[in-house]
Amino acid sequence: MQTYLTEINYDKLIEKSLKNVVIEALKIAEDQGLPGENHFYITFKTNHPQTKISAQLKSQYPEEMTIVLQHQFSNLLVDKNSFCVDLSFGGIPQTLTIPYDAIIYFADPYAKFGLSFNEEINGKHENNSDLASNGESSQTTSVESREASAPARVISIDAFRKK
Repeated sequence: MQTYLTEINYDKLIEKSLKNVVIEALKIAEDQGLPGENHFYITFKTNHPQTKISAQLKSQYPEEMTIVLQHQFSNLLVDKNSFCVDLSFGGIPQTLTIPYDAIIYFADPYAKFGLSFNEEINGKHENNSDLASNGESSQTTSVESREASAPARVISIDAFRKK
C-alpha cells in the first residue's frame, strides 16, 4: 500500500539536490582526478553511525572533522550512499568511509563555491551558517568549529555562480 505525503518538504528536496552536486563533483575527482587547481574541503560528522574512521581519529575528532582533497589522497571510491578515500594522518595512511548524510559542509575554494547542509539535532533541522569558502588553499586536515545558526535565510543562487 502506498502512503501519501500531507505536505511537500521543499527543504529536504533542495538538500537532496545539493548533495547530488557534491556526489557529482566527487565522481569527477574519482574518474579523472581533480582538474586544475580545484580542491575540496569536506566537513563531516565523525559520530554519524555509518562513518568509518580509525579509533585514533575518532578519539581525536569525536564529533566532526574537515578533510581536504587536493594533492595527497588516493583510492577515491564514490558509491551510492557514501565515498571512501585514503588519506595520510601524521604519515600513517588511513581509509575513511564517509556517508553523504554525514557531510555538513562542502567547498571548492578555487571555484569560490561552498555548500552548508542542515544537521538533524533532536529531530529538528539546524542549518550551518557557512555558505562559501574563504578561498584559502591547504593540504592539512583540520577541525572547524560550527555553531547552530540563526533562522533560515533565502540565498540567491547568483552568489554561487562563477564570475
